[in-house]
Amino acid sequence: MHRNTEIKARVPDLDALTRRVAPLATAGPTAIAQDDTFFACPNGRLKLRDFGDGHGELIFYQRADQTGPKTSFYRITTTAEPDRLREVLTLAHGQTGRVRKQRTLYLVGRTRVHLDRVEGLGTFMELEVVLHAGEPAQAGEREAQALMAALGIGGADLVSGAYVDLLATSAS
Repeated sequence: MHRNTEIKARVPDLDALTRRVAPLATAGPTAIAQDDTFFACPNGRLKLRDFGDGHGELIFYQRADQTGPKTSFYRITTTAEPDRLREVLTLAHGQTGRVRKQRTLYLVGRTRVHLDRVEGLGTFMELEVVLHAGEPAQAGEREAQALMAALGIGGADLVSGAYVDLLATSAS
């Protein structure tokens, strides 16, 4: 399985953060529409990401729901039929939630910086430091923390869980 170190933070001013990320970026910005459907999965999370252009990705991942840097283990497979796959997975497993967002992607070295506008939740940033095979998780944690400091993201801004969890909590 592939691994990365992740953090998620609530961001009150996405435009200001964009101005801090852009000079550090080695690639981007890339605008990406994402419609994520989550399915029941007893040993992790399973989501279908529909890009709205006729292709998508089925993503399985496992990670702790905690604030601060955490290691995520994941597998991704692509699909040319996201609507049909969503239908099959819904019949087989049942949907547990849906998240629609507009994402702007930047790369800062090997770190994916996601600036997200999430329907029903607001604005967020995610960092994903891609780890090499055999690389200790601590290396990714140090890199994520250094980038958080450079971007002015503090510990109080961090959130745990996935957007689908935050949406479920805000609905109750």
